[in-house]
Amino acid sequence: MKTMIFSHHLKTSSITSLFLFSYSLLLTPLLVFLIFMNKSFIIEWEIISVSGTFITFPFILDPVGVSFSFIVCFISACVMMFSSSYMQSDPFLPRFIWLVMMFVFSMNALIFIPSLVSLLLGWDGLGIVSFALVVYYQNNKSLGAGMLTALANRIGDVALLTAIGLCVMQGHWGMFFMENYKFITSSSICILLAGMTKSAQVPFSSWLPAAMAAPTPVSALVHSSTLVTAGVFLLIRFFPFISTWQHYSSFLLFVSVTTLLMAGMSANYEFDMKKVIALSTLSQLGVMMMSLALGLPYLALFHLYTHALFKAMLFLCAGMIIHNNKNTQDLRMLGSLWKDMPLTISCLNIANLALCGAPFLSGFYSKDMILEMFLFSPCNMLILTMIFIATGMTSAYSLRLSFFSIWGQPNYPPCHQIYDEDVKSTFPMMFLSLMTVSGGAFLQYNLLDFNMALFLPTYLKLLTIFTILMGGLLSYYFSKKSFSAKTHFQEKQSFFSLMWFLVPISTLPIISFSMKTSMGFIKSLDQGWLEILGGAGSFLFLMNLSQKNQTLQKSTINLFLSMILFSIFVVVYFN
Repeated sequence: MKTMIFSHHLKTSSITSLFLFSYSLLLTPLLVFLIFMNKSFIIEWEIISVSGTFITFPFILDPVGVSFSFIVCFISACVMMFSSSYMQSDPFLPRFIWLVMMFVFSMNALIFIPSLVSLLLGWDGLGIVSFALVVYYQNNKSLGAGMLTALANRIGDVALLTAIGLCVMQGHWGMFFMENYKFITSSSICILLAGMTKSAQVPFSSWLPAAMAAPTPVSALVHSSTLVTAGVFLLIRFFPFISTWQHYSSFLLFVSVTTLLMAGMSANYEFDMKKVIALSTLSQLGVMMMSLALGLPYLALFHLYTHALFKAMLFLCAGMIIHNNKNTQDLRMLGSLWKDMPLTISCLNIANLALCGAPFLSGFYSKDMILEMFLFSPCNMLILTMIFIATGMTSAYSLRLSFFSIWGQPNYPPCHQIYDEDVKSTFPMMFLSLMTVSGGAFLQYNLLDFNMALFLPTYLKLLTIFTILMGGLLSYYFSKKSFSAKTHFQEKQSFFSLMWFLVPISTLPIISFSMKTSMGFIKSLDQGWLEILGGAGSFLFLMNLSQKNQTLQKSTINLFLSMILFSIFVVVYFN
């Protein structure tokens, strides 16, 4: 009976992935039409009309939204196919399928709705469903990570609601008809804050690695094309509106470069495989925000597309490795996997090289163009130095991941079984690897206006490749080097692995005051005056009184007998 139920659930997962594949294919002719005809359509559904007051629900079909929806549905289909194998023994697989479908629906609602009020349908849907997916395993770690994720995202929700309230002054919430009104600066800051919290920029970065408590297919979906990219996509949609703020560029550039540098440093000191990939997502979100700060929203969208392809493949490869190594995520417990899992390791290497920005892979076309645009534009030398240091660190932690898990010494038990012959797991990885190899050039030349010619000196053109190679060499050197000052290394490791102490700073100040206050009330009231004046105090008083009475009675028994005898003698004598 259980076998029949599980087979039914697996069929449901396969049908869901087939539906998402079909939907993404149906979007293809519409996308081609919109791109080549250079058209966009806004559709308003009039729900109710009372006394000249209209309540409408708008939709938009434009090349940006349709192309992003295609990427989201395509990656979701690959993730669902992978889930049918990865989670085949999970008794709650139907609930997982429904949650993922609600997640995809919320993301599509965010993409296709151009109204700031109606946008909350997708925005809050992503927040609620992401909380349900992070706490999916229902243990203490998952519940703590889910609360951190939900509370961090609620800050962005409040900022978005504040922007909606401020937009009342102009009489509508349509994002394409925003005007230069009285509260435009405040509205821009609120929308920027909402995008920063959803994309986990500093100081809201601590929830992103914590969300790794979710199942690996969820991580592949959340950290590639849905939840974390929702903030970037919101800023791309509202870019003409929020860029009118005077300090927009300098503020966002500082925040994004700080995020990029912090994530790169932390990933080089992390040993959890999924957290290393999550921190790499954080660094690439910093690259997208940098492009937005430079005034290039379509270039940020281009990097969003290429990053979604190779990051989803990277998470699927990591999930395959973890699943076949008895749920081991520690990089130090892996090693020499290229012998046992050649296909998975090949796809992992392609994703790692694309993440580094290796030539002619998808990450190269977008990331290299962003870096060259920074070299081409008038930019602060300190910011440029930080950007290229962080780029070298990206190469370092990517190759460090390969050194530990692929080419390192095998550390698993002697009696083990590791293989990658499951078609449902390997087919999505192969498909995504094909897209990673060929997708960058295709997107650059055919999709949107990403293609531009930059004229730089030869040494600046080669600076990016030199930085990548130097990061790889330093990673190899430090992976082989033994640290003599062990305590000093542990201090540095705790500082960087906790993301510059952002994790305790984001959680401890919030809960420490309430915990200390409650402990003070417990000690002063429950264990203090209420105990003294209440039950415990009354019990001690009566106990002491009875003990004194017993002592008095034991010590004066001879006196009592003498008095009784004396009383009897007096009575007898006088009578």
